[in-house]
Amino acid sequence: MTSLDMWTYGVVGATFALYIGIAIWARAGSTGEFYVAGGGVHPVANGMATGADWMSAASFLSMAGIIAFNGYGGSVFLMGWTGGYVLLALLLAPYLRKFGKFTVPEFIGDRYYSQSARIVAVICLILASITYVIGQMKGIGVAFSRFLEVPYDTGLYIGMGIVAIYAVLGGMKGITYTQIAQYVVMIFAYTVPAVFISLNLTGNPLPQLGLGSEYIQNGVATGMSLLDKLDQVVTDLGFKEYTTQTMGNSLNMFAYTLSLMIGTAGLPHVIIRFFTVPKVRDARYSAGWALVFIALLYTTAPAVGAMARLNLMDTIQIGPIGSTEGNLLYDERPDWFKKWEETGLLQFEDKNGDGRIQYYNDADPTFTEMAESYGWAGNEMVKVDRDIMVLANPEIANLPAWVIALVVAGGLAAALSTAAGLLLAISSAISHDLLKGVMMPQISEKNELMAGRVSMLVAILVAGYLGLNPPGFAAGTVAIAFGLAAASLFPALMMGIFATRMNKAGAVAGMIAGITVTLLYVFQHKGIFFIPGTAFLMPEMGMGEDWFFGISPNAFGAVGAVVNFTVAIIVAKLTAPPPEHIQHLVEDVRIPRGAGEATGH
Repeated sequence: MTSLDMWTYGVVGATFALYIGIAIWARAGSTGEFYVAGGGVHPVANGMATGADWMSAASFLSMAGIIAFNGYGGSVFLMGWTGGYVLLALLLAPYLRKFGKFTVPEFIGDRYYSQSARIVAVICLILASITYVIGQMKGIGVAFSRFLEVPYDTGLYIGMGIVAIYAVLGGMKGITYTQIAQYVVMIFAYTVPAVFISLNLTGNPLPQLGLGSEYIQNGVATGMSLLDKLDQVVTDLGFKEYTTQTMGNSLNMFAYTLSLMIGTAGLPHVIIRFFTVPKVRDARYSAGWALVFIALLYTTAPAVGAMARLNLMDTIQIGPIGSTEGNLLYDERPDWFKKWEETGLLQFEDKNGDGRIQYYNDADPTFTEMAESYGWAGNEMVKVDRDIMVLANPEIANLPAWVIALVVAGGLAAALSTAAGLLLAISSAISHDLLKGVMMPQISEKNELMAGRVSMLVAILVAGYLGLNPPGFAAGTVAIAFGLAAASLFPALMMGIFATRMNKAGAVAGMIAGITVTLLYVFQHKGIFFIPGTAFLMPEMGMGEDWFFGISPNAFGAVGAVVNFTVAIIVAKLTAPPPEHIQHLVEDVRIPRGAGEATGH
C-alpha cells in the first residue's frame, strides 16, 4: 500500500465512523424525530446541515467540472442554485414553517383541501427526487470507484449499501447531526486543495482572488492573468474560448438559470429542513446562515474549475503544439492518470500510433486541418468524465497525500448527505402522505416508521439501477430533477401562499400540465425514463435536438412552470373559488401576526 492509500483509507474510515456513530447516537424514536428531528434544531446548526444537504455530489464534484469544460456557460449553475436559495428563504420557507406541516404534499393537500392534489404532489415529488438521487448515485459511484480502485459499477453498489445503513437508521434526527459533520469535512476538502493550487499557479492564497490574478509558471511571473493564459491554452488546441463560451443561445442560458432557480425553491428535501427549527423567525435565520455556508463553496468553484482545466491541459501538452516532443508520452503518464483509467472514467486511444497523447478539439474544422499537418489523427482522450475533475485536481497538481485523501472523503460526504436527505423526502411522501394521509389513516406510528424505512430501501434500489446508466453527468441529471420540481411543485406552492383565489381544480390541472410537458420534452431527448435507445422517436416532425427555441431539456423546467401557472390561472377562473375558511387561512399564513410559535404541532 502506498502512503496515499494509507491516508485515504484512514481519513475516509475516520469520517465514516463519525457519521455512523452520530447516526446511532441520534436514532429516531418517534415519527416526529424521523421526519423533522423533533423540531428543535438551532438555526446555525440547521444552516450548516442545510448547506450539506444542498451541496450534493452535483455541487461538490460536478459543478466545478462543468465550469472547467463549459467556462462562462457553466455559471448558470452558480447563479441558478444560489439565486433559487434566496427565493426559497424569502418567499417560501417562513410561510411553510408557519403553516406547520411535515411535508410538501401535506401542505398542498391541506391548502387545496383535496386528497387528489396531495396525491399529484406526491407523484411529482417522487419523480423529481428519484431523478435527483440518480445524480447522487453517479457521484457516489465516481468517488467510490476511485477510492477503492474498482470499476464504476462496483463503486455504485458499495455506495448504495452505505447509504442504506445510514439513512434508514437515523431518519431526520440522525441525518441533521451527521450533515453538520459532513459540512465541516466537505468545506475543508474543497477549500484546502483550492488554496494550495491557487498558491502554485498565482501566488495568491485566496482562490476567489487567484482566479483573476497573474499566472506564475515555474515560479516566474508571466505578465498574463490566469484566465488569459487559460483562454490561450484552450483556443490554441481548437476548443472554445473559456471566458466567453456559452451553453446554447442566450434564451437557453436564461431558461437554464430560471429553471434551476425556481426548481431550487420547489425542491422538497431542502424545504423539509426549515420544518426542523423551533420558531418561524428561526426559519429565516437558518436560511441566512445556510447561504453563508453555501457561499464558501460556491465562490471557490469557478477557481477550482478553471485551475483544474489548466492543470489538465498542461499535463498532456508539455511543449509547443505540433512539435514532436510537445505531447506527453503515454508510457510516462502520471500515476493519477493510470488510476482513473482503471475506473473507466478516463480513456485514451492511440489513434496515430506514436505513443504520445494528443488532446484537442477534433470537431473544429480549422484546427483539425492543422492537426493533420502535425500527423495527428484525432483527439486521443476519448473519454474525460467531467465528474472526476474535482477529485483528480489535487493529484494533477501533485499535492500531499493527506489533501487528496481529504477530497475523497469530501466527495463521499457530499453525495451521501444529499442522497440521505432525498431518500427521506421520498420515504416521508410515501409513508406519511400516501399511507397515513390517504390510504390507511388509522396506521400506528410504529408501522408508519416501518413503511418509511421500507420505501427508502426501494427508492435506493431504483435509483441505484438507474445510476448504472445515468442520463448524463451528475449535475446535468440533477438539472433535470430541478426542472421537474420547477414545473410541478414550485407554482403550486407559490400560488398556495400568495393567491387566495387559487382553488383545487386549478392547482391540480396546473401541476399535471407542467410536469407532463416537461417530462415529454425530457423523454423525447433523453429516452423514456432515461432508457437508452428510446430518444428522438419523432424526428420527421421537426423534433430534433433542442427544437423548442433552442432550449435544452435540462433547462425546460422554466417552460413547464409557465405552462403550470397559465393552466392553473385559467382553470381557477372557470371553476368555483375555494371555500371561505381556506381563503382566510391563506391570508393568516401571510400576515406575520404573533410570529412566535409555529402552529399545528
